[in-house]
Amino acid sequence: MNGERRNTRLDSVRFVVQDMIMSIPCETWKQEACAHLYGVSAFASMLAMKRGLNQEIAAIAGLLYDYYFYKTGINDFPGPNSSEAVRPLLRDMNILSKEEQITILQAIFYQGDRSRIHGPYEEIVKDACILHFYFQNTGRYAASQDASRLQNVLQELAIPIEVSEEEHSIGGEEDHQDTDRRSKLADIAEALAGLNIVGVPGDQRYREVCKYWPDAGIYKGLQNSWCAAFVYHCCWQAGFQLPIRYPNGIYRFAGVGAWLEWAELSEAGFLYYDGRDGFAPQRGDIVIYEKLLSNDPHDHIGIVLACDEKEIVVAEGNRDNQNYSNVFSRDRRHCILGYIRIDNDYTFHFSGDYNPIL
Repeated sequence: MNGERRNTRLDSVRFVVQDMIMSIPCETWKQEACAHLYGVSAFASMLAMKRGLNQEIAAIAGLLYDYYFYKTGINDFPGPNSSEAVRPLLRDMNILSKEEQITILQAIFYQGDRSRIHGPYEEIVKDACILHFYFQNTGRYAASQDASRLQNVLQELAIPIEVSEEEHSIGGEEDHQDTDRRSKLADIAEALAGLNIVGVPGDQRYREVCKYWPDAGIYKGLQNSWCAAFVYHCCWQAGFQLPIRYPNGIYRFAGVGAWLEWAELSEAGFLYYDGRDGFAPQRGDIVIYEKLLSNDPHDHIGIVLACDEKEIVVAEGNRDNQNYSNVFSRDRRHCILGYIRIDNDYTFHFSGDYNPIL
């Protein structure tokens, strides 16, 4: 009976993954996704058996570990984004206990942090990833940062292979210290908002704004409420890159609340109030409105292009919840909660403990 239940649960997850794979428009990508996700899942199951752990949980974690990439085509922040993408899927399937869901999500989240040792299932996913890459790579090379880990796993499995390191040149990285990314953010927002993007699936520019969000029906879900998603898209284009949800955050960055929540964090500290300590908004700041269009707090967001004593010129997606982007002026003293001024050299980094909200 227990075996039946476990197989049913794993099969249920496989069905969800297969449905996602079938939605990939490119046949080659479909084949790669299938080989990659099922391959990592099989290695994870094998390692769990070898280490006396739950094969089913390991297999599910391996199957879902790169879900976000194959769903969206975006390869940045694979751990945080995939864990967040599958979090509501696992919750809504209602087939795993909360403890099992947390184990799986943490294993996915920490996949890229191979310099540290985490829990047993986190280590299984890391090891399964490098095993799959190694045995799919006929040259039998491993990335230099993975060589020692791979050698240890092969020894554990009694496979007598000497691992060769694949060297990668380091350089060519953008020096954000010399880049005015806030100015670039304003330029991008001004250009995009001025195109009068319409929040319908037929508008390619709207689809670009929505491409980060892995949920089914996202175009309809964000319709008439995509102001924060527009800011997120502009930030990405300007080089201010964040996962779709800050770890342990209450909201995703497709909602205004996430921007306020993140800006108030001690590691960010980017929230400012007009007039306090001499602060005045500048081009490239992000403005958060308070009860501008509703009775709800922090209900709208935009990007500042210019300001004087009375008005700010802003670029907004979904102007006044009317489902189109625009550049226009607003009263600087009316319904403004505060401003976010991101440091030009900001780079996302999270070193805390990930505790998913179920």
